[in-house]
Amino acid sequence: MDIERVKCLIIGSGPAGYTAAIYASRAGLQPVLYQGLQPGGQLTITNDVENYPGYPDGIMGPEMMEDFRKQAERFGTDIRYGIATAVDFSSQPHKVTIDDHKVIEAHAVIISTGASAKWLGLESEAKLNGSGVSACAVCDGFFYRGQDVAVVGAGDTAAEEATYLANLCNKVYMIVRRDEMRASTIMQERVKRTKNIEVLWNSVTDEIMGQHAVDGVRVKNVLTNELKEISVQGFFVAIGHKPNSDIFADFLNMDENGYIRTIPGTSKTNIDGVFACGDVQDFTYRQAVTAAGSGCMAALDAERYLAARELH
Repeated sequence: MDIERVKCLIIGSGPAGYTAAIYASRAGLQPVLYQGLQPGGQLTITNDVENYPGYPDGIMGPEMMEDFRKQAERFGTDIRYGIATAVDFSSQPHKVTIDDHKVIEAHAVIISTGASAKWLGLESEAKLNGSGVSACAVCDGFFYRGQDVAVVGAGDTAAEEATYLANLCNKVYMIVRRDEMRASTIMQERVKRTKNIEVLWNSVTDEIMGQHAVDGVRVKNVLTNELKEISVQGFFVAIGHKPNSDIFADFLNMDENGYIRTIPGTSKTNIDGVFACGDVQDFTYRQAVTAAGSGCMAALDAERYLAARELH
């Protein structure tokens, strides 16, 4: 295989990866960044971003990520297309295989591979993604102020999204497959106490309706097979996220859901010289601004790690 040695390798783009690249470049680490399967991350499938500081009129997600990329390139980041397909963190320098045919040896590795929302798999869901279909109530709930929306899911995430949306929306329908929820007791109690949340038990999504934007959802009762159409303007999928961390499983400590564990207050993993930032290690907030902040932390941690070993 072709082998290349670099000081600092960043795996993945998005707010975390690009911010890490900006700081690493300014610190003279000459970072190489591989963009991964989805250059720009989840924001590239987000239409309007209105909660990121510095954009008073909001900005389209893809445009925002293009701004991040240009800023990273301005300071000298070597941004490349490619996917990390294997890693070997057993010795220094660390080895990362790209596209199964090139090995990058790096003294410092920053992982910013993000997490992917789990989807239902409906054709209409994909068609209307970004036009009423969302996987983030905090990101997109504001656009449905005073309107009716649906949330699909039965865990803590779904309960949190539903109660958050209930503060903004006229009516929130929760679509729950069984006759009970998996959410914690306290979250279930919050749902029950919220008057404008209606739970549709024993129900699944049959179809998301609308030509160019969501205007309704067809729900199927799994016990009776009865179909029911509900008028909604927003449809939120809250069945969880999957961190993009599989290739690191043999070396890095992770929680039960596959999120990379970092030392609290840092981006450091259990392997010296390997740092994680953004949604791949954040199961709580999952926001662009927190991802960017953790990307800054990862670059600073990497710079200090290299300087202490006179590898700067």
